Amino acid sequence: MGKAKDLHKRVAQYFVSPDRLNSKTRLLVSRIADARYSVVDTEADALLLENNLIKQYKPKYNILLKDSKTYPWICVSAGDFPRVFLTRRVTRDGSRYFGPYSSVNHARYLLDFIGRAWQLRSCNLKITSDAVLRGRFRPCLEFHIGKCGGCCIGRISKESYDEQINEIVALLSGGVGSLIRDCREKMRQASDNLDFESAQMFKDRIESLEKHYSRSVVTSATSDDTDVFSLIFEGSEAFGNFLRIRGGSIVQSLNLGFRMQLEEDQAVVLSEFIAEIMAKFGTLAKEITVPFLPDVQLPGIEYRTPQKGDRFSLLQLSAKNAREYALSVGRQRERANPDEYRRAGLEELKNALGMTELPVHMECFDNSNILGTNPVAACVVFRDGVPCKKDYRKFKIKTVIGANDYASMKEIVNRRYSRMLKENPEDIPQLVVIDGGRGQLSFAWQALAELGLTSRLTVVGLAERLEEVIRVSDPYPLFLDRNSRALRLLQQIRDEAHRFGISFHRDLRSKAQIESVLHTVKGVGPKTEERLLLHFGSVARIGSAPAGELEALVGKALAERIKEALYE
Repeated sequence: MGKAKDLHKRVAQYFVSPDRLNSKTRLLVSRIADARYSVVDTEADALLLENNLIKQYKPKYNILLKDSKTYPWICVSAGDFPRVFLTRRVTRDGSRYFGPYSSVNHARYLLDFIGRAWQLRSCNLKITSDAVLRGRFRPCLEFHIGKCGGCCIGRISKESYDEQINEIVALLSGGVGSLIRDCREKMRQASDNLDFESAQMFKDRIESLEKHYSRSVVTSATSDDTDVFSLIFEGSEAFGNFLRIRGGSIVQSLNLGFRMQLEEDQAVVLSEFIAEIMAKFGTLAKEITVPFLPDVQLPGIEYRTPQKGDRFSLLQLSAKNAREYALSVGRQRERANPDEYRRAGLEELKNALGMTELPVHMECFDNSNILGTNPVAACVVFRDGVPCKKDYRKFKIKTVIGANDYASMKEIVNRRYSRMLKENPEDIPQLVVIDGGRGQLSFAWQALAELGLTSRLTVVGLAERLEEVIRVSDPYPLFLDRNSRALRLLQQIRDEAHRFGISFHRDLRSKAQIESVLHTVKGVGPKTEERLLLHFGSVARIGSAPAGELEALVGKALAERIKEALYE
């Protein structure tokens, strides 16, 4: 299903030049048996019709709404003495519905607040003015404890009850500021008329509203009404967040997910998102804030794509909610089926790096030293997307003197895989990750080339500052989506290698500080000890160094004391 201003052009693009179509679209075309169309007056009508037909028929190749959850609404019922209650079913019976609320806890909190601030009935009785006059009802416990105004026995008039309902409708519609101003005016009038009980009631209501306003409603600097849409894309899925801003307050927030069966343009997905929200909420604000323009222009609506200011802050807040929703969905899937979730992450990583094999066996290397002292390295191993700690390896740098990360990386990669080729050549990993930039990656590649392994595996570097993926044959870094499972998997193995290497280096440094005799020599302070170790590389080399070389660094007297301490 689709929509178009020019139906001939839209249909022709699938048949005139099929060689330009991607594989998924070619598959769709091969299964077309018939073509039908409907004519509507506007683009908006076409968008809404498409949305309704997709929901009805669920076509295989269209963007499908993933989340079929029924969100809760707050209903203000029709008729005399309306009730205010929570429901998940919307019926067109004249009642007013507010929502949907993405959090049922927030909806229940609102109902609890309304029950404390206003004296409304909670019963299901069919209360009419005629039934009240006939005395058909008796007051219940809610009336006796002061939670209900007693509309069933005539203790509160229909006009007063409707006034409370109007205030609640204003609250649920986002008019908290105007409602507080009205209550202040009524409190002042009651005080002028010496009706101090009513004045106290309005004062309590104002305090409750201000407390609720500060706790549960996010405010923005702008007082205009707008609706905010944002989308986060992850492979064939999109996660969207919608914020409704009324009077400078965020009165509603809703998250939705979409699955794209074909390679859809982002503007098309945004249009589908807007159509879905229109189907749920009805009329949107005259101004809509979006990260980019949709492919359908709705009449009477202005799209804004801010780059700075208050609306840009709202757009960032909405995008943050969309990212959190994407992460939440990922965590739910991982808990439901961890093996399938990890497998999907490996598939995504394979496609992102252009690998021919699934990286079920990954290894990551990291160097660790401080000014060349106690240089060490670590290798961590992931199998099927999870750490395999029994295969972790620690390395002490043997052939490199001083702080040379490049040469150290080449040494440990050579040592790791030369031994693996001798002992278990079938266990070569599909992916090797180097914690570092292009320099470390280049030296690791040299070590692998000398061992003849470059054709058997993929090696990449992960630079920490910008989280850029560096490949040997590509002069330009690869930037993966920061919310993608592929990048999260690379970050996980890199961070684990860093943690493992740092802990090993810390242990060695502590041991070296305990065993070193340099700090016991009179005249050798931390700076002198650091200079000696940086120059010679180890305490043993200091002891075997020529006297003249040592004297050139610290002087004759101190050199003699150091020699005496080391030879004791």
